[in-house]
Parts: sequence; C-alpha cells; structure tokens
Amino acid sequence: MKKEAVEKVTHKVVRQFPEMEGIKPAVKSEQGGDDRYLMTYKGAFDLPDGNTMKRIVHVVASEKGDVIRMSTSR
Repeated sequence: MKKEAVEKVTHKVVRQFPEMEGIKPAVKSEQGGDDRYLMTYKGAFDLPDGNTMKRIVHVVASEKGDVIRMSTSR
C-alpha cells in the first residue's frame, strides 16, 4: 500500500478517534480481496479517573485509500 493511501486512511481514523494521533498502523494485504488492505491501529489513552483504556481500530481500505469498513474494540 502506498504511503499516500496510508496517510489518507490515517487522517480519517484520527478524525473519528483523536487518541490515534501519531499511531502508525500495521498493514496487511487482505486474503482474497481485490486490492484491499487490513490496517490495525493500536493505542491507549488516559481516562479522567486515572485509568488507561486500550483501543484497537481495524480498517479495511482499498489500495487508493478509500475506507471500506472501520470497527473498533475497547
């Protein structure tokens, strides 16, 4: 996946999940997909009560950087 496409997807992820700012995704080619890639962003942020929350965002994107599907876990 080209650097420009990764940056385009990362911009969309950060707009929805600001705590992912500065996180570099793991990029894997999706098996059986037509130029689709699975991008995984892993981050952690502090909650107001002092605890830390981990978040993982999975994004399926095209080679051009178009988001096909985005999901998150807590």
